[in-house]
Amino acid sequence: MQILLRNGSAIEPYLEDLARLRITVFREFPYLYEGTAEYERSYIATYARSPDSLFVLAIDGNRVVGCSTGIPMTDESEAFRKPFVDAGWDPDRIFYFGESVLEKTYRGQGLGVRFFEEREAYARGLRRFDHCAFCAVERSHAHPLRPAGYEPLDSFWKKRGYRHHPELRTHYSWRDIDQSEETEKPMSFWLKSIG
Repeated sequence: MQILLRNGSAIEPYLEDLARLRITVFREFPYLYEGTAEYERSYIATYARSPDSLFVLAIDGNRVVGCSTGIPMTDESEAFRKPFVDAGWDPDRIFYFGESVLEKTYRGQGLGVRFFEEREAYARGLRRFDHCAFCAVERSHAHPLRPAGYEPLDSFWKKRGYRHHPELRTHYSWRDIDQSEETEKPMSFWLKSIG
């Protein structure tokens, strides 16, 4: 397994890999995302335009099997910045983690921890951020597509030092795999001080 770090426009050769992984992994609960390559290209282009973005790539042989992203919050969309601005946080001081997506057969081998370590180290190295943050979708415990025995990642995130801030909320729309139309989903943020 090889771990590669890429920034800004140097991520462009890997955009299709991240799109493929996002569409595959986010079909699973809790996201249940019915993604399209067209939307993915548009979403990921935000990261390619930011000179301080980060891709952490897990590569097995010649195949990208996992990817984790980060970007200065000021380079993210307004939907992600607004909850912080409204609550009095300075987005200039926050490094935002976009996603960590990993093929199922590679999970449980420490790559999720490595993704967090690499992004935090990178944010510290830029020397202008006080916090790292990410957001996660909120789904009902009674959701009909919730798999038996499903465990949310809250304990994993807490072990990494992240604290849930349910007062920092946003909403995002996408089409679930069992729906014909997009619906709005609530999402809340987790933060860690890296100062």
